[in-house]
Amino acid sequence: MSDRIVQTSKFLSLILRHNPQKIGLNLDANGWANVEELIRCSQTIHIQLSRLLIEKVVANNDKKRFALSEDGQRIRAVQGHSIEIELDLEPMTPPDVLYHGTATRFLDSIRKQGLLKGNRHHVHLSGDEETAETVGSRHGKPVVLTVMASEMHNAEYEFYLSENGVYLTDVVPTEFIDFPLES
Repeated sequence: MSDRIVQTSKFLSLILRHNPQKIGLNLDANGWANVEELIRCSQTIHIQLSRLLIEKVVANNDKKRFALSEDGQRIRAVQGHSIEIELDLEPMTPPDVLYHGTATRFLDSIRKQGLLKGNRHHVHLSGDEETAETVGSRHGKPVVLTVMASEMHNAEYEFYLSENGVYLTDVVPTEFIDFPLES
């Protein structure tokens, strides 16, 4: 993937997930932005975007963080927001287990408090250990936690599945986390 696409992806993550006001961009209640407005507003901070570049970023982002509307006129981040938006996700039944990748330095806190969403809307969980390990490695020495999702669901915790395959929930209490022995 080219440096331009990677840099644009990072910029879109910042703007569409956390700080649209940085460029004066308006998002609707569901996090959608008009593509032409995004292009125009980005120029205020000397970022040159084009429809073609945005389409390449959406198509090539390895985490599928962005979605274009069916008519291609709007774009949004599919999860990971720290700003108030409503993704209109329907509760779903999760698989028996899910995984959370983190860094070993966070384990003491997780053992005490469980997994908390922090400044995001949800705790992010993966359907496979490999993805969770990749996520955890971004923050330091990785460790993968196993979440007893089916048990949580039976205890009436809600789960959602984002457009890019990330499982979301509000919190994971410690009693539903299986910590690796060596951690």
